[in-house]
Amino acid sequence: MTPRTTTVAIVGAGPAGLVLAHALRRAGVDAAVHERLSRAELEATARAGVLEHRVVEYLRALGLADRLAAEGERHGRCEISCLGERVVVDYGALSGGVRHWVYPQQLLVRDLIAAYERDGGTIAFGSPVLAVAPDRAGHPVLRTAGGELRARYAVGCDGARGVVAAAFPDGAAGPERRYPYDWLTVLARIDRPVAAVRYAVHADGYAGMMPRTADVGRFYLEVPAGERVGGWPPDRIRAELARRLGLGGGDPRPGELLETGVLRMRGRVARRMRHGRLLLAGDAAHTVTPSGAKGLNSAVADAADLAGALLAELRAEGGDGEGGGAALEGYQERRLAAAWRTQEFSDRLLDLLHLPAGLPPEQREFALRLRLERIRRIARPGPEAAEFARAYAGAGALPVADVWPPAQRAAVASCATGR
Repeated sequence: MTPRTTTVAIVGAGPAGLVLAHALRRAGVDAAVHERLSRAELEATARAGVLEHRVVEYLRALGLADRLAAEGERHGRCEISCLGERVVVDYGALSGGVRHWVYPQQLLVRDLIAAYERDGGTIAFGSPVLAVAPDRAGHPVLRTAGGELRARYAVGCDGARGVVAAAFPDGAAGPERRYPYDWLTVLARIDRPVAAVRYAVHADGYAGMMPRTADVGRFYLEVPAGERVGGWPPDRIRAELARRLGLGGGDPRPGELLETGVLRMRGRVARRMRHGRLLLAGDAAHTVTPSGAKGLNSAVADAADLAGALLAELRAEGGDGEGGGAALEGYQERRLAAAWRTQEFSDRLLDLLHLPAGLPPEQREFALRLRLERIRRIARPGPEAAEFARAYAGAGALPVADVWPPAQRAAVASCATGR
């Protein structure tokens, strides 16, 4: 069987892989996307649902945000309760007008898949990449059930245990932190929409309520590290959420529990995001807790940056297939630095929302009062509140890879599969 060839092989059709494929295709660069899940499984997986301002603006620039803009909701405030006081943080005003969009990840994935197919692209669903190894020239060769795929570059967008990261000869694993608690995660029917994200700092553990759709909400409960979901029947979950969140008569109430699980809370950043022609993006390069809703957004930011770096590297290679790699090194440096900034923000928010592990009961009120003062401070206009608001909402812009003119596109296409 003659091996297939492509310019960029993308492993994983989550937000990072799909956005990268779109950006490359708009520049006339051939990409082959492989996804281990079936299309139905991928499009039904409920995950994140909060998109940063800069991510939505980037998707708009690529023409990928029509349905999001029509059906998503803009949110510019959150509520943080502590010791019976509910503090409203109007981060939309504190940031100078930067707000989030609420739009479930599975709907965004559906939109990206549909748009990619309308543009003539194809995705190999239910087609896991089994292994990745370089040939004699250092070009990646991907082994799939359907045969070999030879590429000029391979990008792992397939999670922390993906095959591209595993192909790094000395591994890509980096520092990791395991937090001393976990979060019980709940997707539930609600009797009215969640008007704003709500965080509860409570003596018995953190609780959170997040908007998803008009009749579905995402809820979180802090539980001991290693906890199993079997110890949390639905009635206990609903009662504990109501108690910690301080739900009143006008608040949304969780009804039917559609999905429950326990999220092992950890943060991780790879030591490298590049080895030769192997590259990582999204969860394959860094894992961040849900605190601050940065996972999906960081993945799209990686894809936006990597698209520009790959285009620059392909231009540098020209027809000889050899480039200096400076553009890809720049991608790695920028995104590793960004990953650590994201981890620091998430960790700082976690510290605000959780009491120290093992704190004696008689010391909890003191710790809660300290946190209440910090909460009030990020809600009052001033430099600290503005910095928090801009980081929380995702102020700024992602790089938009330029679209090559026809002559340049033809030149790239002529050497796209050259070996």
